Amino acid sequence: MHTMVHVIATINLKPDTRDAFLAIFHELVPKVVKEDGCISYQPTIDVDANLGDVQEGGRDHTVTVVEAWESVEHLQAHLVAPHMNEYRDQVQDMVTDLKVQVLAPA
Repeated sequence: MHTMVHVIATINLKPDTRDAFLAIFHELVPKVVKEDGCISYQPTIDVDANLGDVQEGGRDHTVTVVEAWESVEHLQAHLVAPHMNEYRDQVQDMVTDLKVQVLAPA
């Protein structure tokens, strides 16, 4: 049985590269959305919502990608898609760190 998964990918970038990174990323999104099993795929940036101490944020050099996939198998296929390799080549000099969380509905 396949279980839907959510993915939170936190991408930290070198200073002053976020706009260039997002330009490349926005070209990638339509390709990913067409992949088998992709439910949603969206880059996001921090917003100050004035929530006080409970809100983390203000990360000017971070893009958080919020994703949903029909299964882990679909996510794994996504990671080796040719357009993902091309994307990684394009942004490798901008990215300083990448962390991925894979979550299942509880």
